[in-house]
Amino acid sequence: MLDDNTWCFDQFNILPTRQLFFGIHRSQSWNSILRPVSDICLCFHVIYRAHCDIALYQTSDKTSFAYISARDRWPVILTGAIDDLHKAIGKTEDSEKLAEGKSIVSELAKLKYELQHDRQLTPLADDGQGDIEGYNKELEQLGNPKWFEVPWLFSECYLYRRMATLFKLSKHWKNYDVFNKQKMSTFRSSRPAVLELASRYNELTKQLSSKSSTSQSEEERIAAEKVLFTEMCEICLWGNATDLSLLTNLTYEDIQKLQGSKARKAAEKNIIANDFDAAFEILKSAQQSGVKERRVDIVLDNAGFELFVDVILAGYLLQAGLATTVVLHPKNIPWFVSDVVPKDFSDLLTVLVNAKHFYESPSEDDEAKGVTPAKLSDQESSDMQELFQNWSSLYAEGKIVLRPNKFWTEGGSYWRLPGTAESLFGDLKESELVIFKGDLNYRKLTGDAAWDPTTPFTQAIGPLGPGSGMRTLALRTCKADVVVGLKQGEDERLREMEGGGGDSGARKWAWSGKWAVVQLCDGKK
Repeated sequence: MLDDNTWCFDQFNILPTRQLFFGIHRSQSWNSILRPVSDICLCFHVIYRAHCDIALYQTSDKTSFAYISARDRWPVILTGAIDDLHKAIGKTEDSEKLAEGKSIVSELAKLKYELQHDRQLTPLADDGQGDIEGYNKELEQLGNPKWFEVPWLFSECYLYRRMATLFKLSKHWKNYDVFNKQKMSTFRSSRPAVLELASRYNELTKQLSSKSSTSQSEEERIAAEKVLFTEMCEICLWGNATDLSLLTNLTYEDIQKLQGSKARKAAEKNIIANDFDAAFEILKSAQQSGVKERRVDIVLDNAGFELFVDVILAGYLLQAGLATTVVLHPKNIPWFVSDVVPKDFSDLLTVLVNAKHFYESPSEDDEAKGVTPAKLSDQESSDMQELFQNWSSLYAEGKIVLRPNKFWTEGGSYWRLPGTAESLFGDLKESELVIFKGDLNYRKLTGDAAWDPTTPFTQAIGPLGPGSGMRTLALRTCKADVVVGLKQGEDERLREMEGGGGDSGARKWAWSGKWAVVQLCDGKK
């Protein structure tokens, strides 16, 4: 019998009724616990248990977005990847590269067939990246499951990791990002919001740099700073409304509706848990303390417009003195369609410096429709050049840093961070605040488990919670079932709204990205 003072690690082995529990007293530190069991944590789902097991979302659950993702979204994504690569193959005259590309297309088609026909997940080929053994061990411990009887988080990570191996093991396509054209196309469609924010950011940096005296009191000035901080964070929060892996059929007009200042103002009421004020107090207190080196980390989500607003936030934090360094954490392989890889950052800077060419040149779709893009005004072109100068300088000076790590593309939750990525965890603890962007990061923080929605966020992130030494801020528009930290009755209220799920057993309100949570845990306390 387990009492209230016991933590548990649940080892789920999808073999007949076998479960193994490791009971650990709360007086023990997380590091002392996780270090000796890190190999176990690498292979199994680590879930906090308080009197009962917390189930993981499964692709077999037809009331969850996991099932819909596996049945509907993933085949479309694979089809898009096949089409993209097929077009790229058609442009090469190298016979060896051509044959290799066709082989990758065949393997992608095979993966799609296995998924749609509910075949077993097969071991991954070792591409030398250092994480394949962990994936295959976990796959074995899950009992070599089929696509529609497997934990959602692991299977979705497996899907993209398997796709990546096909390219990494090739000679001519090793660094090819099958999702790059989609990312750039969506960023092109975000033109109005990009131009608006570029202008506003440039004006803001001038105001922050001038440090002109005002008649405001200290209290009034800090209150104004808090409002500005909140607005910049809200821009960053709603930027991931362009998540390509979830919104695969948006038109140009649809994307515009998701962005721009009017859309942000209308969406403020849809933040159902909001810790922006507490996050500001942390950064402001650090600034006032006189500490010279103050770092903020952003674990990135999507490229394109969302990366653009993430760097907007990074630049603002630096210009406002709320941070002296901002570390951006991209993925090291193409991931979940639109996730940031290092090249996406350099592509973003290239767009800024060549904005006229990027926005005025017809895309393939434009050419097919006979559409000629509108020209940029001289002011718009100047704004983009000015933004490029600002960001490239911050990057050159080491104030904006890119730091990829293979941990971000492993198959498990972030509960494993202290035990399986000790160096990364130690580095993140040096930060004043670690901001996790987007839905996947939230799922990984909470173990993608079916928590009661009133469970405190600080509890649901387990070893990253109080006493961990790391401050966590999750910025997430909800696009999956898991949600925590809600007020009593809030989940029920949202379910009762039109399209919210009602009595169906499905939490449909949490699938669309209409609602958001901003949740903080001060692990330094």
